[in-house]
Amino acid sequence: MTSENQTGVAAFSLLGLSEDSELQPFRFGLFLTMYLVTVLGNLLIILAISSGSHLHTPMYFFLSNLSFTDICFSTTTAPKMLMNIQTQSKTISYTGCLTQVCFVMIFAGMENFLLAAMAYDRYVAICQPLRYTVIMNSHLCGLLILLSLLISLMDALLHSLRLSFCTDREIPHFFCELAQVIKLACSNTLVNNILTYLLSSILGGVTFLGIIFSYIEIVSSILRIPSAGGMYKAFSTCGSHLSVVLLFYGTAFRVYISSAVTHFSKKTAVASVMYTVVPPMMNPFIYSLRNRDMKGALKKLLWRTSFS
Repeated sequence: MTSENQTGVAAFSLLGLSEDSELQPFRFGLFLTMYLVTVLGNLLIILAISSGSHLHTPMYFFLSNLSFTDICFSTTTAPKMLMNIQTQSKTISYTGCLTQVCFVMIFAGMENFLLAAMAYDRYVAICQPLRYTVIMNSHLCGLLILLSLLISLMDALLHSLRLSFCTDREIPHFFCELAQVIKLACSNTLVNNILTYLLSSILGGVTFLGIIFSYIEIVSSILRIPSAGGMYKAFSTCGSHLSVVLLFYGTAFRVYISSAVTHFSKKTAVASVMYTVVPPMMNPFIYSLRNRDMKGALKKLLWRTSFS
Protein backbone atom coordinates (compact mmCIF):
# COMPACT_ATOMS: atom_id res chain seq x y z
CA MET A 1 0.00 0.00 0.00
CA THR A 2 2.63 2.51 -1.06
CA SER A 3 1.25 6.01 -1.00
CA GLU A 4 1.24 8.15 -4.09
CA ASN A 5 2.06 11.18 -1.93
CA GLN A 6 4.16 9.99 0.96
CA THR A 7 5.27 13.50 1.91
CA GLY A 8 1.83 14.11 3.42
CA VAL A 9 1.81 10.83 5.33
CA ALA A 10 4.67 10.97 7.80
CA ALA A 11 2.74 9.08 10.47
CA PHE A 12 -0.60 7.70 11.58
CA SER A 13 -2.30 8.13 14.95
CA LEU A 14 -3.44 5.05 16.87
CA LEU A 15 -6.37 6.15 19.03
CA GLY A 16 -6.60 2.87 20.95
CA LEU A 17 -9.58 1.85 23.06
CA SER A 18 -10.07 4.99 25.13
CA GLU A 19 -8.66 8.47 25.64
CA ASP A 20 -9.24 8.38 29.42
CA SER A 21 -5.79 9.09 30.91
CA GLU A 22 -6.81 7.65 34.30
CA LEU A 23 -7.24 4.21 32.73
CA GLN A 24 -3.83 4.23 31.01
CA PRO A 25 -1.82 2.70 33.93
CA PHE A 26 -4.41 -0.05 34.35
CA ARG A 27 -4.47 -0.69 30.62
CA PHE A 28 -0.66 -0.78 30.45
CA GLY A 29 -0.47 -3.29 33.30
CA LEU A 30 -3.24 -5.43 31.82
CA PHE A 31 -1.77 -5.65 28.32
CA LEU A 32 1.79 -6.09 29.60
CA THR A 33 0.62 -9.01 31.74
CA MET A 34 -1.28 -10.55 28.84
CA TYR A 35 1.71 -10.17 26.52
CA LEU A 36 4.16 -11.70 29.01
CA VAL A 37 1.78 -14.59 29.70
CA THR A 38 1.43 -15.16 25.95
CA VAL A 39 5.17 -15.23 25.31
CA LEU A 40 6.03 -17.30 28.40
CA GLY A 41 3.18 -19.77 27.92
CA ASN A 42 3.89 -20.42 24.26
CA LEU A 43 7.64 -20.58 24.89
CA LEU A 44 7.05 -23.26 27.54
CA ILE A 45 4.97 -25.24 25.05
CA ILE A 46 7.81 -25.09 22.49
CA LEU A 47 10.46 -26.08 25.06
CA ALA A 48 8.32 -28.91 26.46
CA ILE A 49 7.77 -30.37 22.98
CA SER A 50 11.41 -30.05 21.94
CA SER A 51 12.66 -31.64 25.18
CA GLY A 52 10.17 -34.53 25.26
CA SER A 53 11.08 -37.22 22.71
CA HIS A 54 7.64 -38.83 23.03
CA LEU A 55 6.13 -35.56 21.76
CA HIS A 56 8.07 -35.60 18.50
CA THR A 57 4.94 -36.42 16.49
CA PRO A 58 3.11 -34.50 13.74
CA MET A 59 0.44 -33.20 16.12
CA TYR A 60 2.98 -31.63 18.47
CA PHE A 61 5.13 -30.47 15.56
CA PHE A 62 2.17 -28.38 14.38
CA LEU A 63 1.46 -27.26 17.94
CA SER A 64 5.02 -25.97 18.41
CA ASN A 65 4.71 -24.03 15.15
CA LEU A 66 1.36 -22.66 16.31
CA SER A 67 2.96 -21.49 19.57
CA PHE A 68 5.79 -19.81 17.67
CA THR A 69 3.24 -18.11 15.40
CA ASP A 70 1.29 -16.91 18.45
CA ILE A 71 4.44 -15.34 19.91
CA CYS A 72 5.16 -13.55 16.64
CA PHE A 73 1.51 -12.50 16.21
CA SER A 74 1.43 -10.86 19.65
CA THR A 75 4.88 -9.29 19.23
CA THR A 76 3.72 -7.62 16.01
CA THR A 77 1.20 -5.44 17.88
CA ALA A 78 1.71 -5.53 21.68
CA PRO A 79 5.17 -3.88 22.13
CA LYS A 80 4.23 -0.83 20.04
CA MET A 81 0.93 -0.51 21.88
CA LEU A 82 2.66 -0.72 25.27
CA MET A 83 5.26 1.84 24.23
CA ASN A 84 2.55 4.25 23.07
CA ILE A 85 0.66 3.88 26.35
CA GLN A 86 3.79 4.38 28.42
CA THR A 87 5.04 7.41 26.48
CA GLN A 88 1.54 8.91 26.08
CA SER A 89 2.17 8.91 22.34
CA LYS A 90 -0.27 7.74 19.70
CA THR A 91 1.88 7.96 16.60
CA ILE A 92 3.23 5.21 14.39
CA SER A 93 5.32 5.95 11.33
CA TYR A 94 3.98 5.38 7.83
CA THR A 95 6.50 2.58 7.21
CA GLY A 96 5.90 1.09 10.65
CA CYS A 97 2.14 1.05 10.13
CA LEU A 98 2.30 -0.72 6.77
CA THR A 99 4.90 -3.15 8.10
CA GLN A 100 2.59 -3.94 11.01
CA VAL A 101 -0.32 -4.53 8.62
CA CYS A 102 1.82 -6.94 6.61
CA PHE A 103 3.02 -8.99 9.58
CA VAL A 104 -0.43 -9.14 11.18
CA MET A 105 -1.77 -10.62 7.95
CA ILE A 106 1.12 -13.10 7.66
CA PHE A 107 0.83 -14.48 11.19
CA ALA A 108 -2.98 -14.48 11.19
CA GLY A 109 -2.83 -16.43 7.94
CA MET A 110 -0.26 -18.82 9.38
CA GLU A 111 -2.49 -19.52 12.39
CA ASN A 112 -5.43 -20.10 10.09
CA PHE A 113 -3.56 -22.69 7.99
CA LEU A 114 -1.91 -24.36 10.98
CA LEU A 115 -5.30 -25.00 12.60
CA ALA A 116 -6.46 -26.60 9.34
CA ALA A 117 -3.30 -28.76 9.18
CA MET A 118 -3.87 -29.87 12.79
CA ALA A 119 -7.47 -30.80 11.94
CA TYR A 120 -6.23 -32.90 9.03
CA ASP A 121 -3.72 -34.57 11.34
CA ARG A 122 -6.52 -35.54 13.77
CA TYR A 123 -8.65 -36.76 10.83
CA VAL A 124 -5.90 -39.10 9.63
CA ALA A 125 -5.10 -40.28 13.18
CA ILE A 126 -8.72 -41.24 13.96
CA CYS A 127 -10.19 -42.15 10.57
CA GLN A 128 -7.13 -43.85 9.06
CA PRO A 129 -5.01 -44.92 12.06
CA LEU A 130 -3.21 -47.77 10.24
CA ARG A 131 -1.91 -45.38 7.58
CA TYR A 132 -1.16 -42.50 9.95
CA THR A 133 2.64 -42.82 9.99
CA VAL A 134 2.71 -43.27 6.21
CA ILE A 135 0.50 -40.27 5.42
CA MET A 136 1.70 -37.86 8.12
CA ASN A 137 5.40 -38.22 7.39
CA SER A 138 8.00 -35.55 8.05
CA HIS A 139 8.04 -34.44 4.40
CA LEU A 140 4.30 -33.75 4.33
CA CYS A 141 4.43 -31.92 7.67
CA GLY A 142 7.28 -29.72 6.49
CA LEU A 143 5.49 -29.09 3.18
CA LEU A 144 2.30 -28.00 4.97
CA ILE A 145 4.26 -25.51 7.10
CA LEU A 146 6.06 -24.16 4.02
CA LEU A 147 2.82 -23.81 2.04
CA SER A 148 1.17 -22.05 4.99
CA LEU A 149 4.00 -19.51 5.09
CA LEU A 150 4.12 -18.97 1.33
CA ILE A 151 0.35 -18.50 0.95
CA SER A 152 0.29 -16.09 3.92
CA LEU A 153 3.16 -14.10 2.40
CA MET A 154 1.43 -13.97 -0.98
CA ASP A 155 -1.80 -12.84 0.66
CA ALA A 156 0.03 -9.99 2.43
CA LEU A 157 1.87 -8.96 -0.75
CA LEU A 158 -1.33 -8.90 -2.83
CA HIS A 159 -2.55 -6.06 -0.63
CA SER A 160 0.53 -3.92 -1.37
CA LEU A 161 -1.44 -1.66 -3.69
CA ARG A 162 -0.95 2.04 -4.20
CA LEU A 163 -3.01 4.30 -1.94
CA SER A 164 -2.88 8.01 -1.23
CA PHE A 165 -3.91 9.48 2.10
CA CYS A 166 -5.43 12.84 2.96
CA THR A 167 -5.36 14.79 6.21
CA ASP A 168 -7.36 12.25 8.26
CA ARG A 169 -4.83 9.72 9.50
CA GLU A 170 -6.44 8.61 12.78
CA ILE A 171 -6.87 4.86 13.21
CA PRO A 172 -9.45 3.97 15.91
CA HIS A 173 -7.44 0.92 17.02
CA PHE A 174 -4.39 0.06 19.07
CA PHE A 175 -2.64 -1.29 15.96
CA CYS A 176 -2.72 -0.79 12.19
CA GLU A 177 -5.45 -3.01 10.78
CA LEU A 178 -5.81 -3.38 7.02
CA ALA A 179 -9.51 -2.47 6.84
CA GLN A 180 -9.01 0.66 8.96
CA VAL A 181 -5.99 1.82 6.92
CA ILE A 182 -7.96 1.40 3.68
CA LYS A 183 -10.79 3.51 5.13
CA LEU A 184 -8.36 6.43 5.59
CA ALA A 185 -7.34 6.49 1.93
CA CYS A 186 -8.66 9.33 -0.22
CA SER A 187 -7.92 7.44 -3.45
CA ASN A 188 -10.22 4.83 -5.00
CA THR A 189 -10.24 1.79 -2.69
CA LEU A 190 -12.65 -0.44 -4.63
CA VAL A 191 -9.93 -2.90 -5.67
CA ASN A 192 -8.50 -2.96 -2.14
CA ASN A 193 -11.88 -3.69 -0.57
CA ILE A 194 -12.68 -6.40 -3.12
CA LEU A 195 -9.30 -8.05 -2.52
CA THR A 196 -9.67 -7.81 1.26
CA TYR A 197 -13.06 -9.48 1.46
CA LEU A 198 -12.47 -11.90 -1.42
CA LEU A 199 -9.17 -13.26 -0.11
CA SER A 200 -10.43 -13.35 3.47
CA SER A 201 -13.49 -15.30 2.37
CA ILE A 202 -11.54 -17.71 0.17
CA LEU A 203 -8.56 -18.41 2.43
CA GLY A 204 -10.54 -18.35 5.66
CA GLY A 205 -13.54 -20.13 4.16
CA VAL A 206 -11.59 -22.97 2.53
CA THR A 207 -9.62 -23.77 5.68
CA PHE A 208 -12.70 -23.47 7.90
CA LEU A 209 -14.70 -25.80 5.64
CA GLY A 210 -11.76 -28.19 5.67
CA ILE A 211 -11.81 -28.21 9.46
CA ILE A 212 -15.59 -28.78 9.50
CA PHE A 213 -15.26 -31.67 7.03
CA SER A 214 -12.47 -33.20 9.11
CA TYR A 215 -14.55 -33.09 12.27
CA ILE A 216 -17.64 -34.50 10.55
CA GLU A 217 -15.55 -37.49 9.51
CA ILE A 218 -13.94 -37.70 12.95
CA VAL A 219 -17.27 -37.68 14.78
CA SER A 220 -18.66 -40.24 12.34
CA SER A 221 -15.69 -42.55 12.99
CA ILE A 222 -15.81 -42.08 16.76
CA LEU A 223 -19.52 -42.93 16.95
CA ARG A 224 -18.74 -46.29 15.36
CA ILE A 225 -16.36 -47.20 18.19
CA PRO A 226 -18.13 -49.89 20.29
CA SER A 227 -16.73 -49.03 23.75
CA ALA A 228 -17.44 -45.85 25.69
CA GLY A 229 -13.80 -45.74 26.85
CA GLY A 230 -12.57 -45.84 23.26
CA MET A 231 -14.94 -43.05 22.26
CA TYR A 232 -13.80 -40.87 25.18
CA LYS A 233 -10.13 -41.44 24.37
CA ALA A 234 -10.68 -40.53 20.71
CA PHE A 235 -12.67 -37.40 21.61
CA SER A 236 -10.05 -36.33 24.17
CA THR A 237 -7.35 -36.15 21.48
CA CYS A 238 -9.43 -33.54 19.62
CA GLY A 239 -10.79 -31.49 22.53
CA SER A 240 -7.89 -29.05 22.81
CA HIS A 241 -7.69 -28.39 19.09
CA LEU A 242 -11.44 -27.92 18.78
CA SER A 243 -11.41 -25.40 21.65
CA VAL A 244 -8.63 -23.40 19.97
CA VAL A 245 -10.49 -23.49 16.63
CA LEU A 246 -13.68 -22.17 18.21
CA LEU A 247 -11.76 -19.39 20.00
CA PHE A 248 -9.80 -18.31 16.91
CA TYR A 249 -12.61 -18.41 14.35
CA GLY A 250 -15.18 -17.08 16.82
CA THR A 251 -13.16 -13.91 17.49
CA ALA A 252 -12.12 -13.59 13.82
CA PHE A 253 -15.74 -13.85 12.68
CA ARG A 254 -16.74 -11.15 15.15
CA VAL A 255 -14.05 -8.80 13.80
CA TYR A 256 -15.13 -9.54 10.22
CA ILE A 257 -18.80 -8.82 10.95
CA SER A 258 -18.03 -5.83 13.17
CA SER A 259 -15.89 -4.07 10.56
CA ALA A 260 -18.34 -4.82 7.76
CA VAL A 261 -21.59 -3.91 9.53
CA THR A 262 -20.96 -1.35 12.26
CA HIS A 263 -19.35 2.08 12.08
CA PHE A 264 -18.94 2.25 15.87
CA SER A 265 -15.14 2.24 16.11
CA LYS A 266 -14.90 1.27 19.79
CA LYS A 267 -16.83 -1.97 19.25
CA THR A 268 -14.58 -2.85 16.31
CA ALA A 269 -11.47 -2.03 18.37
CA VAL A 270 -12.60 -4.27 21.24
CA ALA A 271 -13.32 -7.07 18.78
CA SER A 272 -9.80 -6.68 17.33
CA VAL A 273 -8.30 -6.90 20.82
CA MET A 274 -10.17 -10.17 21.37
CA TYR A 275 -8.86 -11.48 18.04
CA THR A 276 -5.19 -10.50 18.31
CA VAL A 277 -4.54 -10.78 22.06
CA VAL A 278 -6.83 -13.37 23.62
CA PRO A 279 -6.37 -16.49 21.39
CA PRO A 280 -2.52 -16.43 21.53
CA MET A 281 -2.69 -16.04 25.32
CA MET A 282 -5.29 -18.78 25.85
CA ASN A 283 -3.84 -21.44 23.52
CA PRO A 284 -1.11 -22.61 25.95
CA PHE A 285 -3.65 -22.92 28.78
CA ILE A 286 -6.05 -24.89 26.60
CA TYR A 287 -3.38 -27.37 25.49
CA SER A 288 -1.69 -27.68 28.88
CA LEU A 289 -4.90 -28.15 30.86
CA ARG A 290 -6.73 -30.48 28.46
CA ASN A 291 -3.81 -32.59 27.25
CA ARG A 292 -2.30 -35.19 29.57
CA ASP A 293 0.91 -35.57 27.55
CA MET A 294 1.51 -31.81 27.55
CA LYS A 295 0.87 -31.55 31.28
CA GLY A 296 3.40 -34.31 31.92
CA ALA A 297 5.99 -32.73 29.62
CA LEU A 298 5.55 -29.30 31.22
CA LYS A 299 5.92 -30.77 34.72
CA LYS A 300 9.16 -32.52 33.71
CA LEU A 301 10.47 -29.34 32.09
CA LEU A 302 9.71 -27.19 35.13
CA TRP A 303 11.16 -29.85 37.45
CA ARG A 304 14.43 -30.01 35.49
CA THR A 305 14.59 -26.21 35.32
CA SER A 306 14.06 -25.72 39.05
CA PHE A 307 16.72 -28.28 40.02
CA SER A 308 19.30 -27.51 37.35
